[in-house]
Amino acid sequence: MPDPAVADAALRLARAGVGYRGRAVLTDVDLTVAPGQVLALVGSNGAGKSTLIKAVVGLAEVVSGTVTVLGRPAARARGAAAYVPQVDALDADFPVTAADVVLMGRYRPTRWLRQVRAADRTIAAEALDRVGLADRARTRFGLLSGGQRQRVLLARAVASQARLMLLDEPFNGLDSASQDVILHILRDLAATGTAVVLSTHDLGIACDLADTACLIHAGHARTGPTADILSTLPGRYGYGSQAPELHHSGTAGA
Repeated sequence: MPDPAVADAALRLARAGVGYRGRAVLTDVDLTVAPGQVLALVGSNGAGKSTLIKAVVGLAEVVSGTVTVLGRPAARARGAAAYVPQVDALDADFPVTAADVVLMGRYRPTRWLRQVRAADRTIAAEALDRVGLADRARTRFGLLSGGQRQRVLLARAVASQARLMLLDEPFNGLDSASQDVILHILRDLAATGTAVVLSTHDLGIACDLADTACLIHAGHARTGPTADILSTLPGRYGYGSQAPELHHSGTAGA
C-alpha cells in the first residue's frame, strides 16, 4: 500500500541522479517534501545544491531515478513549481519594470499567448506590495538594489500561487531588512501549505526556518532533521573555519 506521505508529496526524489549532458552531479538522492514543509539544502560551493533545484524545474537533467513534482514527473510538470534564481544570475539590463517581472509569475508555459487579465495584474500588484515594493512598481528592474531585485523575484514566485517554491541562495548579499521580509513571507507560505525548498550557506537561517535539511557533499545527499544534519557540518564538508554559526544573529524571528 502506498505511503500517503509520499503520495501527497509536493516533491519526491527517488534514487535520483541529476546533472548536465547526461553526466550526474548528484546520484542516488532520496528525499520527500510534504505540503507546508521547509527543506534547506546545505553544502559547500559547487556541491550540487543549485543543480538539484534546477533539475526540479527543468534547467538541469534527471539522469537517473525519478523526480516527481506535485504528483507528476518533473518533465511533465513545467510551471507547476515556482523558481527564484540567484539574483546575480539575471541580466539586470533587460528593460522591464519591477511590475513586469512580477506579472511574469502569472504566465504558464502552455498559455504564453493568453491575454493578461485584470485579475492577473491585481494578483501581481498584491505580491509586489507583500514584499514591500509597491512604490517601486514602475522602476526598471536593473535599477533596483540587489536586495530589492531578490524581493521582486520572490514576488514573481508568490504571484504564481504555486504549491512548491524553490529558491536558490535567496539570502546572498541581502541587507537585514530584505532578509527579514523574505523570511517572513516564506514562513507564511509554509503555514498555508506551500512546500519550500531553498539552498543556503547561512546555517543560522537553515536552523531557524527549515524543518528538514539535506546535506549535499561529494556527489551524494543525506536528509534528516535540521539540527541533526547541521551538527555534522563544521570542519567536515567544506566549511572549515568559515562555518557559519548555528544560531542566526539577525532578526530572522521578527
